[in-house]
Amino acid sequence: MNGYNYVQTNAKRLSHLMHRNKGVARVTSKVLLSVPFVTKLSTWNTVGEPMLFQKYNPSILIAARIMRQGGVIAYPTEAVWGLGCSPSNKSAVHRILSLKRRHVSKGVILVASSIDQFAPYLHHITPEQRAILSASWPGPFTWLVPHHHLVPSWVSGDHESVALRVSEHPHVRYLCDAFGGPIVSTSANTQGKPAATQAWQVKRYFNQRSELDWIVRGCVGKRTAPSTITDLVTGEVVR
Repeated sequence: MNGYNYVQTNAKRLSHLMHRNKGVARVTSKVLLSVPFVTKLSTWNTVGEPMLFQKYNPSILIAARIMRQGGVIAYPTEAVWGLGCSPSNKSAVHRILSLKRRHVSKGVILVASSIDQFAPYLHHITPEQRAILSASWPGPFTWLVPHHHLVPSWVSGDHESVALRVSEHPHVRYLCDAFGGPIVSTSANTQGKPAATQAWQVKRYFNQRSELDWIVRGCVGKRTAPSTITDLVTGEVVR
């Protein structure tokens, strides 16, 4: 059994258990931990937030595992569907760029569940700049932050900055926590076509999902426009 079929089988098993018990609240930790791909759920928690959804959503757990294994997923964000993968996996990022027909020189956005997940990229910013980020996140604000060669070129493209955003969408935040850090976030569409706002559009764009390894169950948020993109150093609004 390959890795994809393996997690699909376990997802069906967990979903059946959840349905049989009429709600996630009755699915015990013992049952969950009997499923091989679910381990140490408590270590993924974000302090102070309700984690029931994160712990017991098999679609998010599977997506996180697939990304760790080098796969590509689609997931809902605040306004549109996005494509995601591990930012450190060169082949996975290039696969997304190929699906979108987007040149690597343009770079991609990284999304996280908290500013702490971006800590490796924020050592060089000033206290004032950090205050700006903290005041705007989580929210629909993407900031261009000087990367000082701390991110791979397939993420930053030809730019001296990297695009960072802390999402306010619960699916995205829980997904980043389950993955263990920031993930790639770029709209689920091919170059020149509107970004998908419904799961069926994602499937249509990407050949009934055969070009993707997983589509997270869920819906986009209520926002009607993508995040703004602003240069943290100059204050210039790029989008």
